[in-house]
Amino acid sequence: MSEKGTPLNQEKLRQFEPIFYPKSIAVVGASKNPLKFGTSYLNALINVGFKGKLYPVNPSGGKISGLEAYTTLRDIPGPVEYVMVCIPAQYVLDLLDDCAAKGVKVVQFFTAGFSETGEEGRRLEMEMVKKARQGNFRIIGPNCIGVYSPANSMPYGPWRTLGKVGTVAFVSQSGGHAGRIIEIGMRRGIHFSKVVSFGNGCDLDSVDYLEYLAVDPDTKIIGAYLEGVRDGRRFFQLAKEVSRTKPMIIWKGGKTETGAEAAASHTGSLAIPDTIWTAVLKQAGVIKVDSMEELADTLLTFQHFPPFLGHNVAIIAGLAGGGGGESVSTTDACTSVGLNVPPFTEETRSKLKAILPPAGSILRNPLDMGGVGGILEILEKTMEIAVADPRINLVIVNENLDQLVMSLPKERLEAMNDIFIRFRQIKPLVVVSLPGLAGAGPMAVERKLSDAQVTVYPSLDRAAKAIANMNWYFSFHRGQ
Repeated sequence: MSEKGTPLNQEKLRQFEPIFYPKSIAVVGASKNPLKFGTSYLNALINVGFKGKLYPVNPSGGKISGLEAYTTLRDIPGPVEYVMVCIPAQYVLDLLDDCAAKGVKVVQFFTAGFSETGEEGRRLEMEMVKKARQGNFRIIGPNCIGVYSPANSMPYGPWRTLGKVGTVAFVSQSGGHAGRIIEIGMRRGIHFSKVVSFGNGCDLDSVDYLEYLAVDPDTKIIGAYLEGVRDGRRFFQLAKEVSRTKPMIIWKGGKTETGAEAAASHTGSLAIPDTIWTAVLKQAGVIKVDSMEELADTLLTFQHFPPFLGHNVAIIAGLAGGGGGESVSTTDACTSVGLNVPPFTEETRSKLKAILPPAGSILRNPLDMGGVGGILEILEKTMEIAVADPRINLVIVNENLDQLVMSLPKERLEAMNDIFIRFRQIKPLVVVSLPGLAGAGPMAVERKLSDAQVTVYPSLDRAAKAIANMNWYFSFHRGQ
């Protein structure tokens, strides 16, 4: 891979600019029926304030969502960079002739009914790619939802919202999984530079997007959901190169034989045995995760923390009630993934003994506060002592937000979290807040912590696994 700023990489950025930053979009298949997907795509772009030109295309013409509709793509008076296609598969070849005549740069197919259906669909995709080569444009899909580019006010498919612009990119063969990770990101504070679901990937596939993201200055972390790759050797060599400078987190679908069959019917993917994926990704220094939850947790950890957290953690529990059992389970969760829970130094224990009640508290590590975490002066002093312990790289606070919400006034709870935010600036700190909380109050607490880059995990096990994933990545690449 060439160095950043070279002509080769500048050309890659230029080629992908109309994919993620188009100045004009035509929606083929938009109609006056608001339930049609083409109309939903168009209305989403209008709703979020897409600043480029928008052109609905429908044989009936007229007005659609307040915009002039054109009977064919060729009738549009201005240039068109990006075309969204929401029409039946039997009409796409003629449409691609119109795209070539119009000088379109990118064609994205929501339309399904191609290689995922069998041999006839594969032949149709081959014809589509042939026309793309002749017409000098690229194809996203078919059978995909497409692009999410918040910096360019491009929502994800029919969604009518945009999240904050960030540095995480996500590449997905599944439109549903891409939508789910965006949704989780909006709730938990994962901020994306761009997302693409590419479905069958008849033209542009995972390797093409990864080559671009490797040199994209707005992307620092890369996640992916993949069901298969066309050129395994090329993919794994690229993954090895990219992961040296940008963390890569990959969730592989179709691990089992039954799952592989489902992947073939989903996106037409050819299966690679999971044992091979696991071994090669590890050799390439790529983090392999096994679920949407682990993927989101790991992306969030990389986004919020500087390189390498360290293996020695302090666990602080019992803020609002007994924390002995929680301490044991947290220790198990940490040690099972290679994190250490070392005893506090004698100096640390002596300082803690001076401020915590002798009955109900455990002072070694994990630390059980004996239910006095709601006393702000004690909590702040406890955090100061624990963070200063030279054996500790990272602090995990088992906040038990459900108990705190019921037992403390809102102002006290906010002040507690302000303490965690302050100490996050001194040493890496994460919060575990158990799921199942209802209402705007707990969500607002989590959002405030997330906005301050205090990562919140819904379970002890998930926190430990995400931290261990990040540690493994930096340990691997520093050892090379």
